[in-house]
Amino acid sequence: MSEMLSQDEIDALLRGTSDSTPTPKAEKEEHLDSMESDALGEIGNISFGNSATALSTLLQQKVEITTPVVSEVRIEELRERYPTPHVALRVGYTEGIKGENVLVLTREDAAIISDLMLGGTGENVDPESLDEIRLSAVQEAMNQMMGAAATSLSTVFSKKIDISPPLVEVFDATKNQTIIDRLELWETMVLIEFNLKVGTLIDSTIVQIAPIQFGKQLVDELMKATGEAQAAEPVKEQPKAEVPKPQQAQPQAQPQAQPEKQKSMPEVAVSQAEFMPLQSPAPQESVPANLGLLYDVPLNVTVELGRTKKSVREVLELSQGSIIELDKLAGEPVDIYVNQQRIARGEVVVIEENFGVRVTEIIQPHERIGIV
Repeated sequence: MSEMLSQDEIDALLRGTSDSTPTPKAEKEEHLDSMESDALGEIGNISFGNSATALSTLLQQKVEITTPVVSEVRIEELRERYPTPHVALRVGYTEGIKGENVLVLTREDAAIISDLMLGGTGENVDPESLDEIRLSAVQEAMNQMMGAAATSLSTVFSKKIDISPPLVEVFDATKNQTIIDRLELWETMVLIEFNLKVGTLIDSTIVQIAPIQFGKQLVDELMKATGEAQAAEPVKEQPKAEVPKPQQAQPQAQPQAQPEKQKSMPEVAVSQAEFMPLQSPAPQESVPANLGLLYDVPLNVTVELGRTKKSVREVLELSQGSIIELDKLAGEPVDIYVNQQRIARGEVVVIEENFGVRVTEIIQPHERIGIV
C-alpha cells in the first residue's frame, strides 16, 4: 500500500507539475512562431466568416465577426482571465483533422443567443435564466456555426472536414470542472479572439481555445494545400507562351502589303446602283418562309385501330382477358391523328419487335372537317 500514489500526486501528474518530471515537459513544450500565428489568423478569418452567415440565418440578425487575434496562454493565465462564470462549448474534429477546441462566451451573450433561438427578441434577458433548454439552444447555434466553419476548412484544405456535436457547460475558471480539467491536459494553448456583433444586441468577444498541437496541425494542412495549388500552376501556363509565336508574326505582314499597291490604281469605274422595283409578296410565298419557325413544335401522333360504345354496366363487367370488339374489320386501314385531328390512313406493320404504321393515304382538308 505504501507504493500507491496519493490523490494530490495523481492531480500533480495530470497537471504536469510533478517534481520528478518538470524538465522533460519544459523541453517538449511547443510554441507558435509569427508565421504560424498569421496562418492561424487567416484560417480563423476564412472559417468564421462563413460561420457569421450561418449564425445570421439562425438568429435573423445581422452578424459580424472581426479579424481574429492569435496568442498563446497557459491554464494559470486562463484562470486569471475568466474569474467569473462563462459558457464553454467543446467541439471535436472527427474527420480530415483530429483534435478538439473550446469556444468561450459570456453568460450574457449566451442568454441573448438562446432567447433569439427560442423566438424571443433578445432584449432584457437575464443571464441567470440559462437553464438546460436555453443551453441546448446555444449548443445548436454553435453547432451550426462550427459546422459552417468546418465546411470552409473543407474548401481551404481540399478534403472533407467533419465535427462532433458540441458539448456545452457553464464553467467557472477558478474551479475544477469538466472542460477546465480537459484544458489542463493541453499544457500550452492557442487563444484566438474574435469580436462578435449580433445586431444591436451583442458587441463582445468570443474566444476559441485549442491545444498548440492542434493549431500546428491546421497550419500544416494549410501549407500542404497551398503548396499543391502552387505546384499545379506552372503546368497550365507553359502552353500559353508557345502558341502565339508561329502564327502571328510573319504570315500577316505580306497580305497587308498587297492592298497598298492596289490603292494606286489610276481609274475605277463607278456607276449608280439600280434596284428592282418594290413589290408586295404573294401570300403563298410568305408561308414556306415562316413555316420554318414551327418545325420544332412538338405534336402528338395517335393511331386509332377502331372504336366502339359500351354502357357503364358493360365497362364495369370488364376483367382481365375480356375481349372488346371494335367497329373495324381485321386488315382494314387504321386512322392516324395529329393533335386529335385525323390527317391520314395506314396499315399496321411489324418492325423487328415493335408495331408501326405505313401511311397509305393522306386525307384531304375537306375530308378532315367531315365534308364529303
